[in-house]
Amino acid sequence: MLDLARDIIGSQPILTAFLAIGLGYLVGQISVAGFSLGVGAVLFVALAIGAFAPKAQIIGPIGLTGLIMFLYGIGILYGRQFFEGIHGSGQKYNLLALVACLAGLLVALGLGHVFGIKIGHTLGLYAGSMTSTASLQAALDVMKNKDPSIGYSIAYPFGVLGPILCIYLMTQIVKPKFPSKAQRFHMGEISVGQTFAGKRLEELTSSILADVQVTMVREGGQNFVPTPDTVLSAGDAILVVADNEAAIAKAAAQLGNLQPGVLASDRADLDYIRVFVGKASVVGIPLSSLPMPSGYPTYLLHVRRYDADLVPSPDLMLEFGDRVGVLMPPDRKEEIRRHFGDTVKAAAEFSYVSLGLGMVLGVLLGLVPIPIPGVGIVTLGIGGGPLIVALICGRLRRTGPLLWTMPLPANIVLRNFGLAMFLATVGVNAGQPFVRTVAESGFTMLFIGVAVLLTTVFVVLVVGYYVMKIPYDDLVGVASGATGNPAILVYSTKMAPTERPDIGYAMIFPSMTLVKVIAAQIVGLLATGGAGG
Repeated sequence: MLDLARDIIGSQPILTAFLAIGLGYLVGQISVAGFSLGVGAVLFVALAIGAFAPKAQIIGPIGLTGLIMFLYGIGILYGRQFFEGIHGSGQKYNLLALVACLAGLLVALGLGHVFGIKIGHTLGLYAGSMTSTASLQAALDVMKNKDPSIGYSIAYPFGVLGPILCIYLMTQIVKPKFPSKAQRFHMGEISVGQTFAGKRLEELTSSILADVQVTMVREGGQNFVPTPDTVLSAGDAILVVADNEAAIAKAAAQLGNLQPGVLASDRADLDYIRVFVGKASVVGIPLSSLPMPSGYPTYLLHVRRYDADLVPSPDLMLEFGDRVGVLMPPDRKEEIRRHFGDTVKAAAEFSYVSLGLGMVLGVLLGLVPIPIPGVGIVTLGIGGGPLIVALICGRLRRTGPLLWTMPLPANIVLRNFGLAMFLATVGVNAGQPFVRTVAESGFTMLFIGVAVLLTTVFVVLVVGYYVMKIPYDDLVGVASGATGNPAILVYSTKMAPTERPDIGYAMIFPSMTLVKVIAAQIVGLLATGGAGG
């Protein structure tokens, strides 16, 4: 029976890949003291399958396709935050992460030399400690053997667990304090006082109402959507929205007083409807330029994106799956639904044309040779090219009719399935050599992997907090981005429950991925004379 299973697994690569993915996700759901491997368990199940069936090999572009899917999804998701973050504090954060990652690489090379570890294994240990699939692929390309996969597999578990333990200990030491998570959407009704009677709305929005948006005015018992030329009278009521309550309270104190319930309860002239964004024509366009139905007044009052409520600021761009609240005449509801699409299926909609074109451009960019004097020719490769193109596309969001972005649920599926395919391929193909290498020098290699990881995290957390005085919620985001695994980011947001860890991760992960990809190639070329082996 076992021989039959080995024969089937060894002769059916597609079956083997999905077996590794399915069983890997099952194992990844097992939690011990709150820790689980998640998608990373696919790698270890794949190694076990490869060891069980030595003839099993997943050949062809399956693994590389998965890697491209993973990195492209990351770039599209974090493109805007990455480019916003390379200015100001982002430069300091990236410098810290760069020093930490290079320090980890030096430790890997130094200890690898001392203990006589092959350079391919050492590069794999570095990639595994950083949980960097992109740098693993770069090492595989330059070494032209399976050694990096073996080192990666040995170091990977602590590459996930280590940063989590370090962040936990650091949090216990510094005991940071964070304000409670604030709601980002607030609404209030203000009664206009005598002082501002006769004032045009445009005059007030640049001063008293600068921090709020006026969405509706009630005059003479009727509600209407205002224009900049609307003239206010004493006793009029205005409906305002803002991202904090203080702004509404301040506006009310200056303009008149809060008088809730006057506008919202009357829907005779203006009604409110919430619809899903499901049409490409309204996605990826700033709200200030968003086309709206003509012939009757409308106003976007509110945007809900997954679990967050957002104030519809002029530069906000809608995404597939958003749910928007619209003020409009009661008899225009169906037109508004048609205009936005109003389908929950939009949460999984994206342009396959843009996806395919973006990946093609990424692969082509990865092929461009970059000569480095004294080293040889390096490339961005499968790991770097698609990531850079995706970051740019994620920043652009839209180019004419091409919509680059995708809803978060679709992005998560693309990334996780792609990563699972890559890990399954790497694990199955390296299964037999992995067992042999672990038996010979597994503990030594594990020690090196732990040392690399601790060096990297120590530099980020200790230097960042005590020397560079980086705010703690930013710092754990930087540490998560430098070490790479999304599970580390999830834990960081628990230790620092603000939005800053996500922003820090978005600023650091892409740039450090590129650093690791290029570093792996340079080290490999120097060690092998450009021949691999």
